[in-house]
Amino acid sequence: MSKNILKTTIAIAMAALLSNASMAQIQTPRPSPLATLKQAVALTEVEVVYSRPGVKGRTVFGDLVPFGEIWRTGANAVTTIGFADDVTINGQTVAAGKYALLTIPGEKEWTVILSKDAEMGGVSDYRQENDAARFIVRPRMLRETMESFTIDLHGFKDEGATLSLLWENTAIDLTLTMDIDSKIETAIRTTLAGRPEDVKAGDYHSAAVYYMGKGKDLDQALIWMEKSVELRPDAFWYVYRHAELLLQMGRREVAMATAEKSLQMARESKDGDHGYVKRSEDFIAKLKAE
Repeated sequence: MSKNILKTTIAIAMAALLSNASMAQIQTPRPSPLATLKQAVALTEVEVVYSRPGVKGRTVFGDLVPFGEIWRTGANAVTTIGFADDVTINGQTVAAGKYALLTIPGEKEWTVILSKDAEMGGVSDYRQENDAARFIVRPRMLRETMESFTIDLHGFKDEGATLSLLWENTAIDLTLTMDIDSKIETAIRTTLAGRPEDVKAGDYHSAAVYYMGKGKDLDQALIWMEKSVELRPDAFWYVYRHAELLLQMGRREVAMATAEKSLQMARESKDGDHGYVKRSEDFIAKLKAE
């Protein structure tokens, strides 16, 4: 290798090394890491994006976070919350969309604010005329200290859940409720009104079970349930739910016979009974004991 070629090679290597060095960045853990909470609530997607500061031995509420002042409800950027569909929060209707989630902490009550200005740079940009909703909430005390600020969805029900803000020894709870009945009814009617060859046994079964759970038009639920069993005569789990529906309608003798059929089918299943042998046995025993 000639001296000129060697010099050129070294120069290229040094340039690459210097370039990589200039692009390198020192990364350290964030003191308030960013978090994204994505959760299906009822039939609606909820997304919360926020940063999670820690207590770190400090007094938080009334000191680090003053009472009576607007708080970004986290650290760094303003916390945001989004709903894929309209939602009712503590009795107030909030339209689908993305909002800035702000709070005004207090000793005895908090104000929770949803602002339509979800892109605000900070609380200094807050304008009350952009409020989508405000809620007055009484805080509750936590038994144990929550070191990192946490936003959590829990207490799930068919129609909603509870959204909680927790930090230090304080928690704030908001009740989220969604209108699932109208969406499910629309889905049922649309699906079952399709071409008969396109409607599956599971569609009829799901519609029947939903009506059972709501106690709605059990005669119609029975028609759908019987259709599901007709299309899937091997599905002993459908037969079992058929027995439950018959009992719910007060038809005890037919319910007993149907449960005995589901029990026999579950016992004979080559792919396992998935717990339906015991469920059928318990159902039959309960009927006999009454």
